[in-house]
Amino acid sequence: MFAVFTAKAQTTVVRGTVTDAKTHQPMPYVTVTFANSTIGGGTNMQGKYSISTTGNYTKIQVTFVGFKTATRTIEAGKENEVNIALVEDNHSLGEVTVRAGKKKKYTNKDNPAVELIRKVIAHKKENQLENYNFAEYKQYERMSFSLSNLSEKFKNKRIFKNYQFLFKEQDSTLIGGKTLLPLYQEEKLSDNYFRKSPYAKKQIISANKQVKYDESFVDNQGLTTYFNRMYQDINIYDNNVSLLSNQLLSPIADHSPDFYKFFITDTLKDQQPNLIELSFTPRNTNGMLFEGRIYITMDGNYAVQAADLTVNKNINLNFVRQMQAKLAFEKNADGKYHLSQSDLKIDFGINKNKGGGVYGERLVTINNFVVNSPRTDATYKGPEQVVVANAGDKDDQYWLMSRPDTLDASSAAIYKNIDSLQTIPSFKKTMDIATLVLAGYKNYGTFEVGPANTFYSFNPVEGLRLRLGGRSTPQLSKRYYFETYGAYGTKDKEWKYFLSSTYSLNNKSIYSFPQNYIRASFQHDTKVPGQELQFVQESNFLLSFKRGANDIWLYNDIFRFDYVHEFENHLSYTIGFKKWNQNAAGALKFEQLLPNGTLNDVGTIHTTELSASIRWAPHEKFYQGKLYRTPIPDRYPIFTLSYAQGIKGLAGGDYNYQNLTAGISKRFYLSQFGFTDVSTEGGYLFGQVPFPLLDIHHANQTYAFQLYSYNLMNFQEFVSDHYASITIDHNFNGFLFNRVPLLKRLKLREIIDFKALWGGVRDENNPLNNANLLRFPSGANGGTYALGSTPYIEGSVAVGNIFKLLRIDLVKRFTYLDNPGVSKYGVRAFVKFDF
Repeated sequence: MFAVFTAKAQTTVVRGTVTDAKTHQPMPYVTVTFANSTIGGGTNMQGKYSISTTGNYTKIQVTFVGFKTATRTIEAGKENEVNIALVEDNHSLGEVTVRAGKKKKYTNKDNPAVELIRKVIAHKKENQLENYNFAEYKQYERMSFSLSNLSEKFKNKRIFKNYQFLFKEQDSTLIGGKTLLPLYQEEKLSDNYFRKSPYAKKQIISANKQVKYDESFVDNQGLTTYFNRMYQDINIYDNNVSLLSNQLLSPIADHSPDFYKFFITDTLKDQQPNLIELSFTPRNTNGMLFEGRIYITMDGNYAVQAADLTVNKNINLNFVRQMQAKLAFEKNADGKYHLSQSDLKIDFGINKNKGGGVYGERLVTINNFVVNSPRTDATYKGPEQVVVANAGDKDDQYWLMSRPDTLDASSAAIYKNIDSLQTIPSFKKTMDIATLVLAGYKNYGTFEVGPANTFYSFNPVEGLRLRLGGRSTPQLSKRYYFETYGAYGTKDKEWKYFLSSTYSLNNKSIYSFPQNYIRASFQHDTKVPGQELQFVQESNFLLSFKRGANDIWLYNDIFRFDYVHEFENHLSYTIGFKKWNQNAAGALKFEQLLPNGTLNDVGTIHTTELSASIRWAPHEKFYQGKLYRTPIPDRYPIFTLSYAQGIKGLAGGDYNYQNLTAGISKRFYLSQFGFTDVSTEGGYLFGQVPFPLLDIHHANQTYAFQLYSYNLMNFQEFVSDHYASITIDHNFNGFLFNRVPLLKRLKLREIIDFKALWGGVRDENNPLNNANLLRFPSGANGGTYALGSTPYIEGSVAVGNIFKLLRIDLVKRFTYLDNPGVSKYGVRAFVKFDF
């Protein structure tokens, strides 16, 4: 009896990996059961499974839709390792003739698939992380990028003759094609904590490993930030899923039945819990929508147990050849499900059908999931993401032991391979040329010359303008930075120059986040009053081309001393001192009306100013390139507040005044209706000042469309000592054009833009009431005015995504049309790389 009892108590354990016999790739969501039973489970994202029983079973059965069922013999009462390669079920059908009536039209009414998805939607809240009071888990994340779909000709180029080991070969049917050239990889291990009330979400990165490029060519931190923004976490329970700076409607969004068609395509009853395979496809194939299938648990939770998401080939998404996101969920101790793994793969290419491209993958694995086990308050406090001090110092042995899976040979070797690649002279030369073309700088070790697009320009005041400058690099010092340029105008025969010295207080590059530095600079140069540029140098050659009269200029002498301090939570402040001397140039005149009625030419306007500003941009992400820190638009608002105090008598200043300015900007995502960028700003100047010290509203006389300038306002056309403004730019993302048969193939995107400005000049600052003030300029080609009770308004309608890069706006000005030299209509262009 004792022997019999022991036999009954023995446990049979079977584990292994299921792969595709053709591609040799692991297969997730495959059902593995003990033959003639309902005992079993499914494979995870790596195709691994593990099942056990105390029953006396001698066979397992492996099933997956579209593949032949596989049966394997096992030994009962022992641990078995069984790896299975499934073969596609490609049996051919005999000829079948079907005669049927009219195809039944798809409808949501009385559709069991729609009824099921509505139950999933109704149970969304209870199946999300936020349903728990507390949750914590460990996470492994790997992101990689490679050149994809490479030809044999490319692979056999001379540059790679001795470096064939860099290439990665795979089955030609997989995403990315047969030949890949790995370029980038990053791995992270982190502990994650969630608390419902008060709300807190914290990630502590304990280990981080990244491919490092020469900082003179690539900003590694900026590269990581940009990739992370492109490949965000996929939460299928959110109404909208962020992908490549766009938002795609989730198949289980609240109103998904209005945009998707759903079909029940399989029922899986040979595993627990039973699953229903629900396939879905977009009603409009150009829309920002997924297609694919999800597996729904039939245990009363109506939870997603797995998901396979792709996009339709007609989707209005630029440069994406193929996209695949696989999600797997595991059951918690309370019977609910949590995300255990997500694998997002995207292949990009200029040509969607052929040629080389870029393949990127982000794999996230979650384990050790614990719910409702609170931690101390200290665990949840502080920034949402913290990187421990020694996170980047982990050795290869640590990573070998800590990864939840094993890297393939090419992925494991990429860190060393890229280091080797950067030693190749031809590669360094190629990167040097690319840096000059894309960033505008030529590197000479401790100093780099540029930006190249400012070497030559022209304007009515200076004539031909030649400029040459550059700046020091971190190779000279991580704490000290120097920048300079010299310029000469052939018409005004004047030399201009700029000198700047910066000292980093946190022993980091001044271009890396968070910034903490002091800077002193002096500039003697020209400026267009009211021209405010974003991410473009004023000497840029393309800005030489302007509409209308463009002869109102200034000569400026500006000495500045600034202290900048940023914090990890993206709160920053700046304290500054500015001594500013302005002289009129071109057609601009500084004139004062004397008591005898004659005009007196006033020479220089002397100003001394102390300033302070605060900026808060919660959760802000940006790409820091060679020239600019470029914010990546997101749904979080940005708040700014600045104050300036002019002090008469200090360092030769002639005016007392106070200037207060505040602004808020935010992007609103509207799901299938696109997104809206809204920016508001207001200011008030206290004190009596001449018009060059009033708020000169941002105008634009170039042919480039500028989001935060008035594109049909002339330079220095309007000034105010108090104002409020709003800018609304809405991108429909093709929502309307996608419904027009002839337009949907072009994948154009419709945009509307609206700008309004309210303001005015108080009597104390109006030269008509005060003879001692400088007169507002006037002339046949235009002048300077104060806004009245009517706001300045302009709007535009635009077609975007032309050749995937170009936006063209038809702009109309609605008010102040009688001012001399103004345009009522205009066509403006805007180049923007966007997915």
